[in-house]
Amino acid sequence: MTVPVMREKARVMDADAIRRALVRMAHEILERNKSAEHLAMAGVPTRGVPLAHRLAGIITGIEHVEVPVGTLDIARYRDDRPSRAAPTVRPAPFDVAGKVVILIDDVLYTGRTVRAALDALIDLGRPGGIQLAVLVDRGHRELPIRPDYVGKNLPTSSHEHVAVRLEETDGKDEVVIEEPTDRDS
Repeated sequence: MTVPVMREKARVMDADAIRRALVRMAHEILERNKSAEHLAMAGVPTRGVPLAHRLAGIITGIEHVEVPVGTLDIARYRDDRPSRAAPTVRPAPFDVAGKVVILIDDVLYTGRTVRAALDALIDLGRPGGIQLAVLVDRGHRELPIRPDYVGKNLPTSSHEHVAVRLEETDGKDEVVIEEPTDRDS
C-alpha cells in the first residue's frame, strides 16, 4: 500500500486562533471544575503533550495553582495497530487517585486513540474523574466518545487529513486540512 502524497487544502487555524482556543478551553475547564486544586493534565503523544503543558500554564496563570502534567504512553493499548507485547504500566508524574484528569489530544477522529488512553490511564489508578479536551474534533467516530472541551469543530471527509503543527514539535503553530494529490474519484 502506497502512502498518498498530501497537499494543503485549507489552513483553518493560525497561531493566534490556537492560542485563543486554548485560553477559551482553559476557562471552560475551570468553570466546570470550580478550581484547579484537583486537576491534572495527561497529554497523548505527540502533540497532546505540548497542548497539555500550554493548557496547564494558562490555568496556572489564571488560578495561581500549579497543575501537574504528564505524558500518557498509549502505544501498547492501541487496538488498531499490531500488538508487540503485553501492556506495561509506567508511573505517572502525579498520583491520579482522586484527581480530575484532563486527557488532552490534538485531533479527535475515530475515538480509538482516546479509548487506548482511557485504558492506559485507568491502569495508573482510579482518578476522581476523566475529561477529554481536544484542539480539533473532525468527526467520523467509530466509538461512542465525545470530548468535553473542543478548540474547533472541523467537519472533514474521510479522505482528508487534519495536520496540527505546534511550535514545540514542528516549528510553527497551525492547523491545516490536507488532501491526497492523486485521489481517484
